[in-house]
Amino acid sequence: MTKPARDRPTEDIAEKISFKDNTLVRALFGEFNTHLHLIETAIGARIHTRGTDVEIEGDPVGVELTRKILYELYGLVTEGYPLYPTDIEFAIRILKADHRAGLKDIFLDTVFIASKKRPITPKSLAQKEYIDAIRSFDIVFGIGPAGTGKTYLAMAMAASYLTREKVRRIVLARPAVEAGESLGFLPGDLYEKVNPYLRPLYDALHDMMHFEKANRLIEKGVIEVAPLAFMRGRTLNNSFVILDEAQNTTSEQMKMFLTRLGFGSRAVITGDITQIDLPNGTISGLIEAKNILQQVKGISCIYFSKRDVVRHKLVQDIITAYEDLDLRKRK
Repeated sequence: MTKPARDRPTEDIAEKISFKDNTLVRALFGEFNTHLHLIETAIGARIHTRGTDVEIEGDPVGVELTRKILYELYGLVTEGYPLYPTDIEFAIRILKADHRAGLKDIFLDTVFIASKKRPITPKSLAQKEYIDAIRSFDIVFGIGPAGTGKTYLAMAMAASYLTREKVRRIVLARPAVEAGESLGFLPGDLYEKVNPYLRPLYDALHDMMHFEKANRLIEKGVIEVAPLAFMRGRTLNNSFVILDEAQNTTSEQMKMFLTRLGFGSRAVITGDITQIDLPNGTISGLIEAKNILQQVKGISCIYFSKRDVVRHKLVQDIITAYEDLDLRKRK
């Protein structure tokens, strides 16, 4: 008996494509064809090369996706974009999620040219949507798991705005919430006690510009890194304001922060609503704000998922494992 068509195994196909420039092809393939091996492993297709010619073998879906990835990456190298193995991984992830996506629109959108590194650019569709929202809206919420670039990209945008004199200063704030640890035993005054909570903001800042320049701007008050409590009673004009770890704000703190915004300013609020360290029964200001403000004109909410994680590839698997654990607990 002949099997129904839907039950038959899909037959492999082969497709040949050619590129023109031998130098660009070497950049596309990577040293020792490293980039091609990454694509083969991720997609499951087989890639054979001869000079600037490529043959792709595999199931039709895999072959089509591999062809799309290679053409999109070739488009990047023709624009002078230096491909790194991490870029190949991001490209695969983006095009797996949406085969219609254009890598040039994402990877070539330079957010900021850092002092010590290559240009900072978005690495996912959500990251691209995020920086576009920051450009277009005065208040933007970036909500999602750790490692998705929420704070880092906000910092890059802030540094860019300051460098281009679109704002006069940067204000970086974080709530000082005890995540299962006690601050009481730490030596020093209030500022010295909460300073460790601000360390991630300093780290990101020093990643954007030379240590000495960043410290000079901090000393002059052009860049301010402070606990959220220090924002009370102030009006922030001509400023780029970032509130990090906003899931640990109370309703009152979030309202206080949002009403600090003055003329010529914009605010980015970031947080992960799965990692709330507030006392039981306390409403997260971030959750409340996203529910009541997302329809307000001039405010944008961008949501990230584990697909947008740009840290070690194991971070995605760790997030998935904890999500599965939460689901089992709810059953």
